[in-house]
Amino acid sequence: MTIDQSPAHHGEVRNVYDGFGRVYRSVWGPNIHYGYWEDDADDSSVEVATDRLTDLMISGLAARPGQRVLDIGCGIGHPAQRLVRTTGVDVVGISISHLQVQDANERAAAAGLSDRATFQFADAMDLPFPDGSFDAAWAFESMWHMPDRGQVLAEAARVLRPGGRLVIADVVQREPITPEGQVVIDHIKANYGVTTLGTIAEYEKNLAASGFVDVEIRDVTDNVIRTLLLMADAFETVRDKLADLVGAQKADELIHFVRQFGSIPESGYVYVTATRA
Repeated sequence: MTIDQSPAHHGEVRNVYDGFGRVYRSVWGPNIHYGYWEDDADDSSVEVATDRLTDLMISGLAARPGQRVLDIGCGIGHPAQRLVRTTGVDVVGISISHLQVQDANERAAAAGLSDRATFQFADAMDLPFPDGSFDAAWAFESMWHMPDRGQVLAEAARVLRPGGRLVIADVVQREPITPEGQVVIDHIKANYGVTTLGTIAEYEKNLAASGFVDVEIRDVTDNVIRTLLLMADAFETVRDKLADLVGAQKADELIHFVRQFGSIPESGYVYVTATRA
């Protein structure tokens, strides 16, 4: 399995998560997302920090038992399981990776949650659900893989009932962009299933256009950026496995650019909550 070098599209995102993602999970664990640390003195493990970010997402949903929640870009469904256990909701997760959908359903069954957490193949920009069929939705680090964030937000608004909560955690681009930062950003976009890195201003515009109100956008970069440096360290421990998967040069580039992405000021991260009007 190689990581497609063409511009980001569904096939490339599948390649990233179906191939590289398996090595990723072997060193990072089932939470395929950033961690959240309270401050520089917080020495929490990756497992604790990634669960903490999941808990932040759960708190933003404010979901109640029996409600129906859409997980946009569900991965292997680990955060969804935590959401179900914590709140008693029913979750429907979607992904464009058939392998992730299969894995997520198998994991839910093994955890005894298959009656409350189901996963299916679907495109976030063309959701196969009726209008107003969910009480809440989240997009947990999936938006930067979307070719059109505005369309995803419009679809989320369509399937949410009035008053429904939307929570997003997303990697974004902070300005101004230096030439050095642009090199790193361009590499991330070209190689890892990333279409664009949005901005806070774009989120404000697109959420309003899709009919969301009570929008709160928090820049939590300082709390999560440690993730990338720790991830680069973890990848170095499985460098040979990565080389077998994508080639030696690409493995070394991966480690280098993940570390660089965690060091440049242009690399940002936002936590977004909003309500469907």
